[in-house]
Amino acid sequence: MTEQTLHKVRRADVCAVAIADCFRGDGEILANPIGNLPVLGGRLARAVHEPQLMMTDGEAYLTGDVPPLGTAPEVIEGWNPFRRMFDVVWGGRRHVMMGASQIDRYGNQNIAAIGSDPDKPVRQLIGFRGAPGNTINNTTSYWIPNHSTRVFVEKVDLVCGIGYDRAAELGEVARFHNLRHVITNLAVLDFETPDHRMRLRSVHPGVTVEDVVANTGFELVIPDQVPTTRTPTDEEMAVIERLDPAGLRYREVKD
Repeated sequence: MTEQTLHKVRRADVCAVAIADCFRGDGEILANPIGNLPVLGGRLARAVHEPQLMMTDGEAYLTGDVPPLGTAPEVIEGWNPFRRMFDVVWGGRRHVMMGASQIDRYGNQNIAAIGSDPDKPVRQLIGFRGAPGNTINNTTSYWIPNHSTRVFVEKVDLVCGIGYDRAAELGEVARFHNLRHVITNLAVLDFETPDHRMRLRSVHPGVTVEDVVANTGFELVIPDQVPTTRTPTDEEMAVIERLDPAGLRYREVKD
């Protein structure tokens, strides 16, 4: 009996692997996943198939190892304070995974405020943060733990991270714009269509295409055949257990 059959694979484990696959092929760049499951997926990628990825401890150090969530690294490769991070951002050698309070069919993202009037928002969120610079200069993916019509909307209330339609309007200014994947608790999505509209790439085990459509507030591009998101290998499952022994991933995705 394998390790994977001994451990019942849950949807959070599938999400961790899907996030890790976002960084596949990146090579020697800075992986900058934000949040518990993105960090777990980024560290999984480095441990299993992308050993050249640079990782941070979430503060001011580049790490030389892949410690469990919530623990300090044992190996420090470099100092990377906030001001130096901008050199990495402007240079484009970075793949950031952000969240989204709202996202539309072209990948325009909102994390700043909810409501039609930005001067008097219905809900004040975290602000623009680094979203404009991230999406202009760096490969960007998104992690959305609750796939719903409140998040996947026809039009975002305020654009923070720019999508493909706005990038096209900017022309040469946005030549490094690259939205890769959107990972949610239901599916993997991408923008690999002629007009860069969001496409359903795969559905997680136990999820149907109809489930995803019902929880999306705009029309997705849906291929004739939609595969199931892959589950972790035995090796990956062992690494996931080592990196998240407390099961923090299950607090984010409870299925």
